[in-house]
Amino acid sequence: MRENPIVRQSGMTFSELGLAPAILRAINEEGYDTPTPIQAQAIPLVMQGHDLLAGAQTGTGKTAAFTLPMLHRLAMSASAKNKFGGIGTRVLVLTPTRELAAQVEESVRTYGKHLQLTSTVIFGGVGMNPQISALRRGVDILVATPGRLLDLQEQGKLDLSTVQMLILDEADRMLDMGFLPDIRRVLSLVPKQKQTLLFSATFSDDIRKLAQGLLNNPKSIQVTPSNTTVQRITQSHHLVGRGKKKALLTHIIQTHNWSQVLVFTRTKFGANSVAEHLTKHGIEALALHGNKSQAARTQALQGFKAGTIRALVATDIAARGIDIDDLPHVVNYEIPNVSEDYVHRIGRTGRAGRPGEAVSLVSLDEEGFFESIEHFTRQKIERVPMPDFAPEPGERGEPIAMGRQTIWGGAGKPPSREVMQAAAKAAMQEMRQRLNDRPPRGRPGGHGGGGGGGARPAGGGGRAPTSGSGRAPTGGGGRAPAGGGRPSSGKPPSTQARNYR
Repeated sequence: MRENPIVRQSGMTFSELGLAPAILRAINEEGYDTPTPIQAQAIPLVMQGHDLLAGAQTGTGKTAAFTLPMLHRLAMSASAKNKFGGIGTRVLVLTPTRELAAQVEESVRTYGKHLQLTSTVIFGGVGMNPQISALRRGVDILVATPGRLLDLQEQGKLDLSTVQMLILDEADRMLDMGFLPDIRRVLSLVPKQKQTLLFSATFSDDIRKLAQGLLNNPKSIQVTPSNTTVQRITQSHHLVGRGKKKALLTHIIQTHNWSQVLVFTRTKFGANSVAEHLTKHGIEALALHGNKSQAARTQALQGFKAGTIRALVATDIAARGIDIDDLPHVVNYEIPNVSEDYVHRIGRTGRAGRPGEAVSLVSLDEEGFFESIEHFTRQKIERVPMPDFAPEPGERGEPIAMGRQTIWGGAGKPPSREVMQAAAKAAMQEMRQRLNDRPPRGRPGGHGGGGGGGARPAGGGGRAPTSGSGRAPTGGGGRAPAGGGRPSSGKPPSTQARNYR
């Protein structure tokens, strides 16, 4: 029997929490005996029927913290019937991304395998017909991304009138991705009288505002201080020249002989470019982002977990469902402009009590972003000099292009409006050139290929994409685009977010 390494001080075991014997049997078969702090606190409250606002970092066992008591409550109550004559859905779990939805549903099946309960997962990027058939037959537990769920509802294929428990997992990411309007639409489809659980890695003002309107007299849990990073993760950063990042990344992986590393980029194009560079230099790598088909993403994740892929290069949204207990290394190839994203990124390592390492490659263009991250996480992150890869003499920070936005991430005040406008114009010209150089649809595109990102079809009753393909900074010390204010949390989903629904 293995103990969760995250917690040893409480002495509590799962058997003391009052879970159903069939659930305890499944937990035992997975080799666990001791609950993590979030599990020890959340499970009794959920079993008692309370609404819950829970804050826990990635890797602390939060999925089981709601899955286990949810299964217990379903096992102790009678089933329902939907309008199609099938099993009525009693639990709805909403997640921001397809990978996270699949991970949650896998957890439901793992811990509910000895119960007479059914579940399914629904997300975009795959055919609708099997999902429609599953919904007509009915399931006790439905795990879904908001976009596909509402697509099916608009077609009259969905009945949520029997939902007794609503769970929002990684609610902070759903707000970042602009899903608040979709969440409100889903709320209009479920009964007002229900138990609601909201789990979030960070507690921003927007999350608290959402909780106030969503939860009824909730209990609140936060097992780690707000906006902190996992202590078991060793963090460092290198100041690197703008054109030397790929060489430095290759050097680090090869010098330390890393066999498994998750690399974060700011854009899909960047993920493709970095993955291609690593592969050309003998490091097997694949990109993971919203333009990849579901089959390509699944294959990439399987290869990464199996060890055949040494480096997985991902955008923030794409990586939300990556759940690897032993992932040893995370690299911030590009520094996020939203400070909360740093916490989410490095939380992919150091999971389940194991040590991890997070390395950030900081150019002069990103020094301001990194300073904001240090302020947000209340720490000073060690700088490790790499003289061979340092910025060139006279090199200065420049504006960063993100889709149709140009933002300032350097230290100090942003340059003049004329400089920012010139940078935006140059970025648009580069984007048009990349589009012109793109291979025709249907031809292979190497590691950067893979279409079918899962965006809702035009004219399909959906919301129109926003004008910008980049995600605007939101809260948490993120740096706003030059010349523009921070958008409201009720903005429509960005193109990248829509590709991941």
